[in-house]
Amino acid sequence: MTPVPYRVASRTAETHDTTTLELEPLDEHVPLAPGQFAMLYAFGVGEVPISTSGDPSRPGPLTHTIRDVGAVTGALAASAHGDVIGVRGPFGRPWPLAEAEGGDLVVVAGGIGLAPLRPVVYHALARRDAFGAVCLLVGARTPEELLFLRELEQWRSRFDLEVDVTVDAARGGWRGRVGVVTKLVPGAPFDPERATALVVGPEVMMSFSARALRDRGLPDDRIYVSLERNMRCGIGLCGHCQLGPALVCRDGPVFRYDEVERLLKVREL
Repeated sequence: MTPVPYRVASRTAETHDTTTLELEPLDEHVPLAPGQFAMLYAFGVGEVPISTSGDPSRPGPLTHTIRDVGAVTGALAASAHGDVIGVRGPFGRPWPLAEAEGGDLVVVAGGIGLAPLRPVVYHALARRDAFGAVCLLVGARTPEELLFLRELEQWRSRFDLEVDVTVDAARGGWRGRVGVVTKLVPGAPFDPERATALVVGPEVMMSFSARALRDRGLPDDRIYVSLERNMRCGIGLCGHCQLGPALVCRDGPVFRYDEVERLLKVREL
């Protein structure tokens, strides 16, 4: 429950409102598996839950991609080289990557949802022989809001990774696809009988992506989503992140879709 001090080692502006921080431990290291999150504390302002977005094979540094949407995220995103940030964790249930090995892997990301899925891509490429087809389907509102452009280009040049990118709307300079990310699912080259899908984005996007994956023949118990809620304590005590009978910080943030499909349809939740 006590924050561990980390120093900002690097700061990268991804878009006009999204920043990636690489943090080096000053003392104790907080290990984060793909899909898990840490509570990042901006001293004097507050703390927020942010999933890891870095390479899980790199020991030591933590990487977090932060969208500036409020006082705490704004303070974190504005951190400069050498600033100290508090880190609590690890929290949450990670992606089921060990269970997915031996089959195809489908990664569907909407907007900032690519950040918690980037460690999955790193993991799959590091253990490429453990998976069949690996498909990364990425959507954003505009080309200017796409994250990790340099890595997307590098990944698209590989022969062992299928990358497809679309945007909701674009102006004249965009030569890629236009449309919602769910339209990429029908043409993605994976075998639904042996695939596992991991999905992150706005809740409506995840629901429609799950339906598209289901239409391809993928069962709900092999579709996983990561949920965002107002997490405060990280250990299921305060109740701020309650979703029906589940507490997202304790029982998630990664859930099988069949665990939460009914809950996501209740508007009041």
